[in-house]
Amino acid sequence: MNTVLIAEDEPSQRRALAAIASRAGFAVLEAETGQQALDILLGPSGAQICALMADLQMPKMSGLELVKAIRPQRPRLPIIVLTAHTTLSNAVESMRAGANDFIAKPASPERIRAALATATNESIADGELRPLSEKLGAHLTFEQLVGESPQFLRAVSLARRAANSSAPVLIEGESGVGKELIAQSIHSASPRANGPFVVVNCGALPAQLAESLLFGHEKGAFTGAIDRHMGKFSDANGGTLFLDEIGELSLDLQVKLLRVLQEGEVEPVGSRTPQKVDVRVVSATNRELAVESAQGRFREDLYYRLNVVQLTIPPLRERREDIPALINHFIARTAALENIHVRGVSEEAMTLLTAFDWPGNVRQLQNAIFRAVVLCDSDRLSMRDFPQILAQAQRAERAAPALQAAATPAAAPGAAAPVDRIQLTDSRGHVRALQDLEADAIRFAVARYRGRMSEVARRLGIGRSTLYRRLAELDISVDEAAGI
Repeated sequence: MNTVLIAEDEPSQRRALAAIASRAGFAVLEAETGQQALDILLGPSGAQICALMADLQMPKMSGLELVKAIRPQRPRLPIIVLTAHTTLSNAVESMRAGANDFIAKPASPERIRAALATATNESIADGELRPLSEKLGAHLTFEQLVGESPQFLRAVSLARRAANSSAPVLIEGESGVGKELIAQSIHSASPRANGPFVVVNCGALPAQLAESLLFGHEKGAFTGAIDRHMGKFSDANGGTLFLDEIGELSLDLQVKLLRVLQEGEVEPVGSRTPQKVDVRVVSATNRELAVESAQGRFREDLYYRLNVVQLTIPPLRERREDIPALINHFIARTAALENIHVRGVSEEAMTLLTAFDWPGNVRQLQNAIFRAVVLCDSDRLSMRDFPQILAQAQRAERAAPALQAAATPAAAPGAAAPVDRIQLTDSRGHVRALQDLEADAIRFAVARYRGRMSEVARRLGIGRSTLYRRLAELDISVDEAAGI
């Protein structure tokens, strides 16, 4: 399993980051200081570390000093810098020192996971297992998509029809359902197939550099702009620009994106001359943008501009009939790419994998099959090749009776009192502290929605960054609360 090193001097922040990384499928090592992190990276455990997350402000050795110290020793190590003190100079200095990403705190779990996924996919340390997605290529077609469930086929059929037009497409669905694969297929079937297909993860854009990365900048536009930069829109000229996690864009950037879509031109930072671009925009989100728009977190005019054609990709748990075909597909592809002789999967393992809910959807299934095939010591995968899935399934099974009791509806008059979902009084009959009631409510919501934090935040009526902050402040482990 890939290992992430987290260097953070504040314990609650460190625990929260560790929980997010662990849930994303990483093993975690923790360091309280920059020097301790450096010692780990240069020590016996350093070779297994595939990414570093470091707080910018740490005593004795700062995050920036840590980046400068380790970069010559580990030039390919992905480094993500986090700070509550977000300034353009901090962002530029961190990037110039060798950081791959720059994140403002508090950050949502989705932003952290996106940064980790982007960093580890783009630059894997020597000796680490490379994810299958790196080797599948960027020119996917509709014929290569795997799935026969009615919901999935309806989405693919609509995507095929949309491919021939130049209309913007909005793809909605949970993280890991394959939104980028659909976007690639649309591009490959469109008249722009010979043009570039450029991917931008909006959730992983450093806030201070996002405008420059999207629209470009002129030399000298800001401190650190030593050369002219064209930007992603210019890179995609004549082709398709895929804006993943579009809901993470700030309102300021949403205004500028709307102008680009309306006028067909970009204005680089530091330039007074707009530049024409011919780009088809396909965007994706794991949020409900209609709800985000109604609540003022996403511009309504931009939503309607992006949402000319809307596709909804169902989560894997809602199309279980596709799981066996996906398993066999991933086994065959991984075995061929890695030159490993694995022919299939046992009936018991297939039953386990088909019954599992896959909160990380197709991406999680793909990674599970990849690890199992690479580490398998026989020609067929068995249950023992999926220890994490088996353990999570067993924990979920043990937690099921408690969840069922908590969800029992109120009894009829005269019946025995039901089990309270949240106990309002303590053993002495006094009202419990509001903080304790809040913690119980959050734990219940996390368990009810199996750790799907976007859904948890939506149902609780709070923002995801607020939920993430309260989880850290109340010392709540998402994995333990979700029972997985």
